Amino acid sequence: MTGDAVDTRPGEELPHARLVEYLRGVISGISNDLVVEQFPGGHSNLTYLLRTPTQEFVLRRPPMGPVAPKAHDMVREFHVLEAVHPHFSPAPRVLHLALDLSIIGVPFYLMERRHGVVVRHQIPPEYAGTAHATQRMSEALIEGLSQLHAIDIVATGLIHLGKPAGFLERQLLGWTERWRRALTTAIPAATSVVEWLNATLPVSPAATIVHNDYKLDNVMFAAADPGRLVAVLDWEMTTVGDPLADLGMTLSYWCLDENLQVGGGVARGDWWNREQMLERYVARTGLDVGRIEWYEVFGMFKLAVILQQIYARYLKGQTLDQRFQSFGDKVESLMRSADALRARCTP
Repeated sequence: MTGDAVDTRPGEELPHARLVEYLRGVISGISNDLVVEQFPGGHSNLTYLLRTPTQEFVLRRPPMGPVAPKAHDMVREFHVLEAVHPHFSPAPRVLHLALDLSIIGVPFYLMERRHGVVVRHQIPPEYAGTAHATQRMSEALIEGLSQLHAIDIVATGLIHLGKPAGFLERQLLGWTERWRRALTTAIPAATSVVEWLNATLPVSPAATIVHNDYKLDNVMFAAADPGRLVAVLDWEMTTVGDPLADLGMTLSYWCLDENLQVGGGVARGDWWNREQMLERYVARTGLDVGRIEWYEVFGMFKLAVILQQIYARYLKGQTLDQRFQSFGDKVESLMRSADALRARCTP
C-alpha cells in the first residue's frame, strides 16, 4: 500500500529481537536493521510491513487479546492463499507460516508485498485528475469478483476449502450464534432480521470460491491505472459456497450510508451505482440475482456482527484501539438499515 505503513500503534508492537532472531533462520538477509511498521487500516487482524534495505514483506497476525472461537485463524488464511494464488493472481503469494508461539505469542505468516493504492473514504492523490478513475475502479472491483467466482473449484481442487452443501444454512446459524455471544445491548431490529433471513432462505446456485469480505478497501489498484486490480486482501473468511453471498456483502458495503464510515464504503466520486454493479456481474457470470436483496440483508447482518464482536472486545478492555469506541452506534445503525431493507422485500 503506497505510503500507507506507519509507526506501530501503542500496545500492538511486535517483539523485535525475537522476531529478527527467528526470521534469520527462515529468510536470508534479515538483520537487526529490520524495520517494522504497521498498516493502519482494518479492524481485526493486524498487518505489518517488514523492511530491510533490499527486501519487503507483509506479516499478518491475529488481533491482540482474546478473540471469538475459530476467528482470525492465520494458519487457515495462509493455506487458503497458498491454494488460491496459483489460480487467481490478485491473491498475494505467501512465503512462510510460523507456528512457534514463543516468537510473538500467536501464529503468524509472511507474504509478498504488493504495491498499489487502497481506497477508503476519499479519492487518493495518485488518481487526482485521472479521467473516470472512480468508474474504472468500480469496473475493476466487480470484474475481480466475477473472475474469482469463475474459477473451477473442482478442476483446481479448491473445493476442499469448504463444504458447499448446506452452505447458507450453516452461515446463517454461525453468524447468528456469533451475534448472540457478542451482544452487549438488546437491538430489536436484529430479531426481525434473523427471523426473516431464516424464513426466506434462498436456493443457492452452483458453488464457487467465496471470499466473504470482498469490498473496496480489501482490494488494491495499480498506482498508474485505477482500472487494474493488483491485489485482493484479507482472505481470513474465504471458503466454498454460494457466490451471491459474496456479491451481497460487496453491495452491502457499497451502498452504506457514508456516515457509518466502517471501511469499504464508497468514497466520493462518480462511482457505479448498485444497478450498474449488478448488471456487470450478471453479464460476466450469468447468475440469477432475483433474490439479491436477501443476500444484501445478510451482508449487513454479518457486518453488524463483525463490528459487535470488536465492540464487545473494546468494552472488555481487550483492545485499546480508540477507533472502536463508536462501534456500538454503528452496529445499531446497520441493524436498522438491514431491517428497513428486509421490510421492503417480499419472500
